[in-house]
Amino acid sequence: MLKRMPASPKRTNDPERTKRDIVAVATEEFASQGYSGARVDAIAARTRTSKRMIYYYFGGKEQLYLAVLAEAYRSIRTLESQLDIDSCDAREALRRLIEATFDHDEQNPSFIRLVSIENIHHGKHLKQHPELRRLNASVIATLEKILQRGRAERVFRTDVDPVDLHLAISSYCFFRVANRHSFGALFDRDLSEPKVRARSRQQIVDMILAWLSAAKT
Repeated sequence: MLKRMPASPKRTNDPERTKRDIVAVATEEFASQGYSGARVDAIAARTRTSKRMIYYYFGGKEQLYLAVLAEAYRSIRTLESQLDIDSCDAREALRRLIEATFDHDEQNPSFIRLVSIENIHHGKHLKQHPELRRLNASVIATLEKILQRGRAERVFRTDVDPVDLHLAISSYCFFRVANRHSFGALFDRDLSEPKVRARSRQQIVDMILAWLSAAKT
């Protein structure tokens, strides 16, 4: 009597997981090689898919790059939305947001490189993606809410614009990662060293809160 062979496991078709895998690998490729240097063939090889499949899901290299940018920004905006800033006063709420931004940038150098690459291209890809403007509007709304609460609590000055506040926070956090190597070479300061990193994290909180607390002149 012939033995029946066990049935082969069925292959599952999970397009969403495939797309997530492609975006994850594409993030590394674009961050390390830049937009011009990145190769869809290399992404396909690392994801065990095909160039044709990537084009089927995303439409082309530029659309894949836009998907990578969208996911990069969505990650930090999602992080911000999960912060518990409604149960505390304005100063504590802003501290939590600053620290979350600092930690995110420190832990996600690919995000910093992607934003730097897009600036090399003068933001032309972001301009083609109106969804990203809507996505990133959430951080401005959050900061405006914190500023209004701080004014009501009489702890924040009244002349600070939420976009300017976002710029100040982002500039400090972004610079430390984007310019880590050049800064270290010029001034012999390792910005990734734990004690330096902890001091910088506290400094930006202190500086922003001092600015917002300063009397208007």
